Formats: sequence, structure tokens, C-alpha cells
Amino acid sequence: MTTEMLKHTDETVLLEKGTKILFKELGYTDALRFLSIPRDVREESVRRHRKWQDGLEKDTFFDEVFAEKV
Repeated sequence: MTTEMLKHTDETVLLEKGTKILFKELGYTDALRFLSIPRDVREESVRRHRKWQDGLEKDTFFDEVFAEKV
């Protein structure tokens, strides 16, 4: 058995245990509600990146990034 197979099995077991606990503790309806909550992580990171870009001064940024390092 390879390391990748062991990792995959561990993740599978974790998912199975986690969902069993959710259903046991929350009940069927609330567990499904919890699992279907939209995740906005990607949208938030894009928004944060755009704010960062809006505050940049292009020439200063390029000077810092491409400056010769001694």
C-alpha cells in the first residue's frame, strides 16, 4: 500500500466519521442544511486581492519587485 493510498483512506474514514457525527448530533435536516451552506472563501480572496491591487502604485511596485539585490 502506498502513502497516497493510506492518505486517501484516512480522508475517507474522516469524512465518514464526520458525517455520522453531524447526522447524529444535528439530525438529518440540519446536517443537510449545514453541508449545503455556501462557502464564499474564493470570492473573499478575490475581493481582498482586488483591494490590494487598487492600492498599488505600479511604478513603486515594479521598482521594489525588480530591484537589483546585492
